[in-house]
Amino acid sequence: MGGILMTGGAGYIGSHAVYAFLDAGHDVVVIDDLSTGARANLPKEVAFYEGSVGDRSFMERVIRAHRPEGVLHFAGSVSVPEAVADPVKYYRNNTASGLELLDAISAHGVRYVVFSSTAAVYGVPEGVPVAETAPLRPINPYGWSKLFFEQQLRDLAAASGLLYGILRYFNVAGADPKGRTGHSGPAATHLIKVACQVAAGLRPSMSVFGTDYGTRDGTCVRDFIDVADLADAHVAVYQHIRATGESVVFNCGNGRGYSVLEVLRAVESEAGRSLRATYAARRPGDVPELVADPSLLFQSLQWRPKRTFADTVATALAWERRGL
Repeated sequence: MGGILMTGGAGYIGSHAVYAFLDAGHDVVVIDDLSTGARANLPKEVAFYEGSVGDRSFMERVIRAHRPEGVLHFAGSVSVPEAVADPVKYYRNNTASGLELLDAISAHGVRYVVFSSTAAVYGVPEGVPVAETAPLRPINPYGWSKLFFEQQLRDLAAASGLLYGILRYFNVAGADPKGRTGHSGPAATHLIKVACQVAAGLRPSMSVFGTDYGTRDGTCVRDFIDVADLADAHVAVYQHIRATGESVVFNCGNGRGYSVLEVLRAVESEAGRSLRATYAARRPGDVPELVADPSLLFQSLQWRPKRTFADTVATALAWERRGL
């Protein structure tokens, strides 16, 4: 099969995708600046280059050396609170650097791009579940930075014939069931990871931000997709655009929402212990409820997630407990 270049491939979602594409028989090359990823997340045999997607000359050297037919673009910054506090970083890393990437691949004949986008492009939806046809109205710089790249990708495709898959993730959690990789960033803000770190004794406590939302228990509600399922979805989407010659936009979620308090109870059940949590004010940029309508992805690819929510919590906790 054709070679794949993955940007941000040493990070959380990227490293799971590396294993999924290797398992599917693809050759994989990884670029990562290791700002949040780790070389240890990858198999030793994978070709790896440390550097920035925004470094045009570096990108061109790697592309010329390997001539990939496709790029999976995971590199970028992903924290909503950080984006609100430092929007320049997000427009630089997610939008400006992305433009450098597109310029480089368009000059060297790359045919396919799959982009790691986000449900944050929908902002506060008019209703849930959210379909791909919902209005695109981000409420924070993170969502805008991703939406701007989506538009850049669409415009390049219209001008060049490039084919793309845009995958709008809802909330991603869990770890590789075989224990090969997981969510390695110690300062991560993802809810299930933080809760599992508390359960494993790696953090003393955690905060619940906002208990006065108009949801069933007053806390935010999110749709969680297992990271291993998401990695498999990337393989299915890549094969789909190669086989059909059509570009696609898909929501990646399960279609069911869990509140923050429900997540805490699930982690407590798996860990067999209570979690110490404090209650704080709402965070700027948080949406009360965000649940996917994933039916387009399911129907177009004849694909379904394999893991349950309990599976996701179990692998996330096992990852945090490794080596203890």
